[in-house]
Amino acid sequence: MRVYSGSDIGLTRDSNQDYCKTGVFDDGAVWAVVCDGMGGANGGCTASTVAADTISEKLAELYRPGMTGDEIREIMECSVQDANRKVFDMSMEDSSLYGMGTTVVCAVARDNRLHIVHAGDSRAYLVSSGEIRRITTDHSIVQELVSAGQITDEQARIHPNRNIITRALGVEAYLNTDYNTADFPQGSQLMICTDGLCGYFSDNELLSLMQSASGDGLISELINAAKNQGGRDNITVALIEG
Repeated sequence: MRVYSGSDIGLTRDSNQDYCKTGVFDDGAVWAVVCDGMGGANGGCTASTVAADTISEKLAELYRPGMTGDEIREIMECSVQDANRKVFDMSMEDSSLYGMGTTVVCAVARDNRLHIVHAGDSRAYLVSSGEIRRITTDHSIVQELVSAGQITDEQARIHPNRNIITRALGVEAYLNTDYNTADFPQGSQLMICTDGLCGYFSDNELLSLMQSASGDGLISELINAAKNQGGRDNITVALIEG
């Protein structure tokens, strides 16, 4: 397996509050963390950077070859909770950082299996056998409306409240996360992205984009596609290829 990533400030923002880290464990398993910060330029950058750095450091500390699926879930959730506590404590200690937070998607791919922990509206998509599946469900106001059948996915992309999320790392002392697993056959792709990308495209449009390239070339294609749609937000993408 291989992992790639890229981040771009976009065309209208003054700073990039997204942050991404990726890596490979000694046994060949790969991991990726994508965060989209909030709380102003200083707070958002701090929250996303501290969260991703803390999670990656904790994963490196706790991961061992041969772990069961339950053990992988445990260390992922532990790593995210550690990051949540660190960002929350920083916001309580520094008034200039009060209220900061970040979305988070943390993924580990090993033995043809995906493990994903997330909170917020950054997303994970699985592309396999010519089909795309959104693995995560947004924690957001508009997703609640979609789930209730009150609006469509297309309406959600232009809804005035589309940027209001209902969960974020670092906002409270404890973070309620979702955990998902999925098969990851050889030749599959996992894409993790912030809403600066997925906010512009339907799932089928993303599938078409992902079929246009691979590796670093695909990262560039996705970022450029978002910028061609206006690039109104920071754009961050991580890609794991099985």
